[in-house]
Amino acid sequence: MDTYKVKPIFLKPDNNFHLQARVPGSKSITNRALLLAALCPGTVTLTDVLFSDDSRHFIQCLKDLGFELTADEQTRRIVIRGCGGKLPRQSAFIDVGSAGTAARFLTAMLGLAPGTWHLTASEQMKKRPMAPLLESLTRLGCTISYEEKPGFFPFTIHSSGISASRISIDIGQSSQFLSALLMSAVLLDHDFTIDVQGSHGFSYILMTLKMMEQFGIHVEQLGRRTFRIPGNARAGASSYAIEPDLSAAAYFYSMAALSGGEIQVPGVFSTSMQGDLAFLGCLRDMGCSCRQDPQGIVVKGPADGKLKGLASADLSAFSDQALTLAAIAPFADTPTTIRGIGHIRLQECDRIHAIVSNLALMGIRTEQAAEDEITIFPGSPSPARIRTYDDHRVAMAFSLPGLRAPGIVIENPLCCRKTFEDYFTILSRITGGEG
Repeated sequence: MDTYKVKPIFLKPDNNFHLQARVPGSKSITNRALLLAALCPGTVTLTDVLFSDDSRHFIQCLKDLGFELTADEQTRRIVIRGCGGKLPRQSAFIDVGSAGTAARFLTAMLGLAPGTWHLTASEQMKKRPMAPLLESLTRLGCTISYEEKPGFFPFTIHSSGISASRISIDIGQSSQFLSALLMSAVLLDHDFTIDVQGSHGFSYILMTLKMMEQFGIHVEQLGRRTFRIPGNARAGASSYAIEPDLSAAAYFYSMAALSGGEIQVPGVFSTSMQGDLAFLGCLRDMGCSCRQDPQGIVVKGPADGKLKGLASADLSAFSDQALTLAAIAPFADTPTTIRGIGHIRLQECDRIHAIVSNLALMGIRTEQAAEDEITIFPGSPSPARIRTYDDHRVAMAFSLPGLRAPGIVIENPLCCRKTFEDYFTILSRITGGEG
């Protein structure tokens, strides 16, 4: 499928439909659970696992490192035999593909374990930031040889084991650098302290800390920016269930906002540890209502279809939804300004550029008063072919304007395989088929 033409759901006075949309397991939780399970001393069963390009690369990397692992995509289960703090092999060649979590998590794990490790990645991942993590590993005593550009994939790590007890990491470009070191530090036989510079993505850090607790690892937090992991800490879980993906759920909740109907995503509750739960606050401020029943959260759009603009929306803690908010902002009654998103220029693509360029194709005006913010003005989107830049979130987010504006065509929709390969199939069911 080279393109996908979105079929509009035109707003009507009696548009009171109620739909359920099931989403796959969380990518962020799946890949953290894979790493933590691999570090456990016994067999761990993961349920409701997300199977996507990213997680499949992570699974293959673990197999290439010698882990015993069986994956059943039909039942969404993975059974993995953990290493108990000692990796099965002391050398390997692994390919992380385009999976940012696999790239950062496995790089840290291999840097803290004795051995020689050759790591490569997709052309897309070769452009994404790795230097802060690699520089930290170098300061810890690792030797890193770069095959192309310093600070980027591909490279070889040689580690003799880590004797240092403290390191500093800058998370201004990605919170995954800190999450990677926090989880991988259980490989060490001595207390290990991590000092943090930058403030990006603390909701994901909180997720990491909570999951480590769920796996039996207590991290001591010494103020907001210092963390201590005890020596010889061992993850200890026999099973773990993955939450539904809130990043994916947000697209369907936004469909409710645009259509005037209501949509429920089963299994998503207000107790979720995913930072994207905060996006529901944006939808409420735009005029939507949210409620929770025993099956999950339900979002209903305003009956008249008129969304309210957001004068200042800080998305620094849940920046994956910057694209989503930007895609529905043209339908608001006043401009919407999204702040705290400068770092999304360094993700799968330059996402601020993707927002500006695709809205321009639809005839929607934007302004940028600062590097980390963008203002979207109200307007009626014109027919356009959406450029996805091989970024799954661009493809999914920019399908949303097509629910209200005819003629929106998504180029390369299959890039969604990175995290949500059935997205456009589910969208077709909701809209009555590709338009």
